[in-house]
Amino acid sequence: MSEHSEIAMESVPVQALKLRDSNLELFRIIVMLLIIAHHFVVNSGLMAAEGPIYKDPLSWRSLFLLVFGAWGKIGINCFVMITGYFMCTSNITVKKFMKLLFEAMFYRLIIYLIFWITGYEAFTVTGFLRVMIPIRNISNDFLNAFLLFYLLIPFLNILVQHLREKQHVFLILWCGFTYIFLGTVPGFSVRMNYVSWFCVLFVIASYIRLYPKKEYQNHKIWVWLTIVSVLLCVISVIACAWLSAKTNRMLAFRFVSDSNTFLAVVTGVCLFMLFKNLNIGYSKFINMVASSTFGVLLIHANSDTMRRWLWEDVIDAVGHYNAPLMPLYAVGCVAAIYVVCMLIDQLRIRLIEKPFFQLCDRHWDAILEKYRKIETTFFQN
Repeated sequence: MSEHSEIAMESVPVQALKLRDSNLELFRIIVMLLIIAHHFVVNSGLMAAEGPIYKDPLSWRSLFLLVFGAWGKIGINCFVMITGYFMCTSNITVKKFMKLLFEAMFYRLIIYLIFWITGYEAFTVTGFLRVMIPIRNISNDFLNAFLLFYLLIPFLNILVQHLREKQHVFLILWCGFTYIFLGTVPGFSVRMNYVSWFCVLFVIASYIRLYPKKEYQNHKIWVWLTIVSVLLCVISVIACAWLSAKTNRMLAFRFVSDSNTFLAVVTGVCLFMLFKNLNIGYSKFINMVASSTFGVLLIHANSDTMRRWLWEDVIDAVGHYNAPLMPLYAVGCVAAIYVVCMLIDQLRIRLIEKPFFQLCDRHWDAILEKYRKIETTFFQN
């Protein structure tokens, strides 16, 4: 992903980014499409208590939608692993973090104002303040957690770069038991927030980057491991859909319901390794499309109001459940959402972000110099 969008999660010069191979850029596009598909199913009312999937989880339409939308948490793991892989050998900067924050706050404010001006959402002081506060909830909100996690990266780098390989492995095992085992096995539980979970993924991905093995490059192994892990996810969804029908409880995503479940982690790792080893060279078009991945997320998953407007009013997924070509409709909606949001974000980059930060660049060195003087006043090193 491009420099402006830190969901791409690398801190590299623009020139290096333009020449970067497009395998992981393509991966970001595919992962975001899977996340949109997940939102198509879980945010549209299809799985609600009165929704068609809840009422008949074993119909072919329900099974298709459940499998279609099962990959959202896996997608989160994939994105954060890309962060760990690239950022464990890089440094973040204030400017890059400000670009990330600026993009997030821009879409929050603009979309809120559009809904208010059009009368779709009533203006309230409380609602406006909630929009203007960058971080409110870190338990299960991806954006808020990622902002805090991003600020932790310099400290995580100090940790992983000073661990011996054996210590790094033991840390992964400890994290795996604490978060993955206890978060997957029935009868056990773990309360976590995304910030701490993103740190676990960072530890895993940084090991892959810092300790390369010949097995990492074996494309055939990762193809088969990916196929097996994906099939296990599909089987788990179908089996739990059957269990849902028997118990009258929605359990279909039980083993992929959160990012720290075993199947979500294993599938995310296998997919990451598969695309990391792809040799597709450099594609300017793929990199450009991937550069707006974060923008696509910020727009289509902006707020509860956006989710209601998009999935219930515009897409009307529930209303199209019985449509003859429902699978094609679902796929088309996901693709259309990505394209529209990507085009919007490209306009924002060209018309707003680039001019704004070009203006900031004129004064950036002076601002940093003043900050360094203040910093040296209070800290010895």
